[in-house]
Amino acid sequence: MLRRLVILRHGRTAWNAERRYQGQEDPPLDKVGQAQALESAALVAAMSPDLVISSDLQRAEQTARKIVALTGQQLVIDTRLRERHLGHWQGLTRDEVQARYPEEFADWLAGRDVTRRGGESRQEVATRALKALDELPEVELTVLVSHGATSMCLAAALLGLPQTPSILGPLANCHWTELRDSGDGWTLRAHNAGPPGPVIPSLAPEDDHSDADA
Repeated sequence: MLRRLVILRHGRTAWNAERRYQGQEDPPLDKVGQAQALESAALVAAMSPDLVISSDLQRAEQTARKIVALTGQQLVIDTRLRERHLGHWQGLTRDEVQARYPEEFADWLAGRDVTRRGGESRQEVATRALKALDELPEVELTVLVSHGATSMCLAAALLGLPQTPSILGPLANCHWTELRDSGDGWTLRAHNAGPPGPVIPSLAPEDDHSDADA
């Protein structure tokens, strides 16, 4: 059986617009994010997913509920799809991080895995997300609604790519990565797919660089 996996990033939040690091903090979608979620939900629902699973953080869950409202499915919540924990960066804007933690910020700009901030490494994020995926039934199409960094870490792990530096570019809000597995391993079908039109990155700080810590 050809298995397909769609990893969808949540819609925009006010913190995205403020260039504020979210990590595992829990702001909801803003009005723009709600509209993004509605638009992408119609496209994802048209794929006829067999299973829809979401992070428990409300920006992801609110996005996922737009999909299941159209498909009539039950939404499955899994905390292992949460965003990467960012330690003492969480809740700070990019400018605040640069001022308070200049050495850590320089590492981030250079694409290095910043763990001194007290959060998770990319590999730790990939490991927990893979555990969630490994426990899923083998259906034709699974949709995971998650976050920028978690989506990138999981996709990289499935494709056998290094976590550092990040090879895949960051996902725009309410865009997705599609992977396919015909039995010989996962391959990339699409990245940053979404509603018609140009891919316009959000104003989140992670979209300035390959390290997408949403």
